[in-house]
Amino acid sequence: MTEKPIKVLVSKPGLDGHDVGAKIVARALKEAGMEVIYTGLRKTPEEIADLARDEDVDVIGMSILSGSHIPLCMKFKALWDGHNLGTKMWLVGGNVPEKDHEALKDLGVDAVFNTRSNLDDIITYIKENLARWPRN
Repeated sequence: MTEKPIKVLVSKPGLDGHDVGAKIVARALKEAGMEVIYTGLRKTPEEIADLARDEDVDVIGMSILSGSHIPLCMKFKALWDGHNLGTKMWLVGGNVPEKDHEALKDLGVDAVFNTRSNLDDIITYIKENLARWPRN
């Protein structure tokens, strides 16, 4: 029996119009054998939560370069329970100052990857940690 691939939602919340990094991450995840859904630009937290629920993803990734990571993640967290996302891994990437990492983790973000993160580190984090995660 073949194990189902890890399913990752790569999203671009808010008004940020730069998605090259998100597309690079999405491609690296695909090349690592994961199924990837990319939302495209300027999605609301509601649209991301709906898609994460409807597509039954394992990992929700948010790429945020605009500096609005805290309010966007607060809005997303408010949708978490109502969308049954409790067993999902939540990652945030982009321009996130070190001083904000703890606040994001307090909201439920599992890991933060800044713009200069190594793609292999992201892949390894997902694979190693999801192996211990409650899968759907």
